[in-house]
Amino acid sequence: MRVLQIGSDRSKRGSIVPGTPAFARQVAYARAFGHLDDISFTLRDDGFPPQSDGTLSVYPTDSVNKFMYLFDAVRIAKKLQRPDAVSAQDPFEAGVVAWFIARRFRSPLYVQVHTDFLSPAYSRHSLLNRLRVLLAGFVLRRASGIRAVSEEIEEKIRIRYRLRAQAHTLPIYFDVSRFRDAPHDATLEARFAAFSKKLLYVGRLEPEKNVALALYSFASATPSDACLIVLGEGSERSVLENLAREKGIESRVFFEGARDPAAYYKLTDLVLLTSRYEGYPAVVAEALAAGKPILSTDVASARSMGAIIATQEDFSEALSHWFRSGPRTGVLMSNPYQDFDQYVRAYRDDIAACIPRK
Repeated sequence: MRVLQIGSDRSKRGSIVPGTPAFARQVAYARAFGHLDDISFTLRDDGFPPQSDGTLSVYPTDSVNKFMYLFDAVRIAKKLQRPDAVSAQDPFEAGVVAWFIARRFRSPLYVQVHTDFLSPAYSRHSLLNRLRVLLAGFVLRRASGIRAVSEEIEEKIRIRYRLRAQAHTLPIYFDVSRFRDAPHDATLEARFAAFSKKLLYVGRLEPEKNVALALYSFASATPSDACLIVLGEGSERSVLENLAREKGIESRVFFEGARDPAAYYKLTDLVLLTSRYEGYPAVVAEALAAGKPILSTDVASARSMGAIIATQEDFSEALSHWFRSGPRTGVLMSNPYQDFDQYVRAYRDDIAACIPRK
């Protein structure tokens, strides 16, 4: 089959950049489908060129501004061969564009939902998010196939909307062995050897991740010989660094930037996840695969994976309780795929199921 995908990943580590894991996944999808055309929303200043790798063709919109994404994506799509299915990587802006293109080609629309946009915290985050919730309802009701990355999100969608298509849960794949079998980094471990307990946060430093909660909880609930390691970048980094200074914990909080977390999981004692909402919380899966406990807010599938769950209001007390009585190890309770090939086949078959039989 031939699939046309509409996405909005403009990051330097994203799916349209050769050499990244995300791009490698797109290549694998293209081989499994037969051919994958990927139109991605990008700005001219981003400087992303078109890419081709076997049965994968990537077309950045190269737009002068974000308002032109729709028109540029449609212009590119008109030049391509008719797809058997049009896939949207989200039910928001990409979903609307994918719906428009699918309607023009008279192709089925397949929509992926990677975030819990029906969480109240999502709508409270911004006016744009509230508008996106409205867009999602419009798009999902017109989809022929829907993929949710967690059972919790699938259930919310099914209850909220009268769907033409049945939604299916298809979690994101991650390599368990990469975190379970990661080697110890002696240099890294020596840096933090003076601390009796090492806590770790992994993720973007953005408002919806609520990283300030981790800092407040760390300041109020941990002994003076514990440290907090923060992996990630984002718009709130300077605010969080200032907060660490205000709370008098700057000597025990280490902002490491965006780094591969595998070696950090090995040396840590507890991982923290403080998000207001999530789609598929990969950090939970990674930490538990590495055998480390994780204290998390009650987002998406964190509970069913095996995380220790706490509300935002009780997060500090839950952290204090962990210092008193553990647990000291973590166990991943659910992993739906034996290997990457099984995941790719499941993804291919889910899209194929929405294509009418000839």
